[in-house]
Amino acid sequence: MSEITLAVPSKGRLEELTRDWFASNGLTIARPGGARSYLGAIEGLPDVTVRFFPASEIARELIRGTIDIGVTGRDLIHETSETGPQSVAFAKTLDFGHADVVVAVPDAWIDVTHLHDLADVASDFRSRHGRWLRIATKYITITRQHFAKAGIAEYRTVESLGATEAAPASGVADIVVDITTTGSTLAANNLRVLEDGVMLQSQACLIVSRTANWSAPRRASMQSLLTRLAAETDF
Repeated sequence: MSEITLAVPSKGRLEELTRDWFASNGLTIARPGGARSYLGAIEGLPDVTVRFFPASEIARELIRGTIDIGVTGRDLIHETSETGPQSVAFAKTLDFGHADVVVAVPDAWIDVTHLHDLADVASDFRSRHGRWLRIATKYITITRQHFAKAGIAEYRTVESLGATEAAPASGVADIVVDITTTGSTLAANNLRVLEDGVMLQSQACLIVSRTANWSAPRRASMQSLLTRLAAETDF
């Protein structure tokens, strides 16, 4: 078997759930150096090297092709690069890490219920307020692509480094694009998701890099690993 590099989340609940999922498929991921080690292995598969990375780094390295297969969120693949979805193959959804990337507006904006309403607001926001509509988000790429499809151009993004949902109340932004599981945090900050405001439904996925160096032996090794995991994809 030619060597394959597998990247898994390095900490927290996502690491725990990922390792549990592999174990449920008969593959135990060991981390001999403990929580501070970034190197691991799968028992019984010596040619699979395991690397522990933050989920965002896994997305980036899958797109670059420096790792072969990994577990990360669908949202991070879409956000990391505009060509991200074309640079990888989604081999299997893992049914954990569920979250939606959504557009949320203040409750007080009672006439804004859909994206086409937001397009109208954005177009006349500058004439009313003397500035562009401001959107607080960590999801710059997803926002730009989704808003372009919706015909919304007159806005500027404010990159959120903290609690995105607090931005409108603090005056930093007017609306938010954020990730949510239940919507309760948005509601607690007097924000609501537009009726067609779900931009991307995300969850943890097993993902194969299309840009890695796939020699015939390495491709065969990957196919063997995917078979062990009851996953398949064209990469």
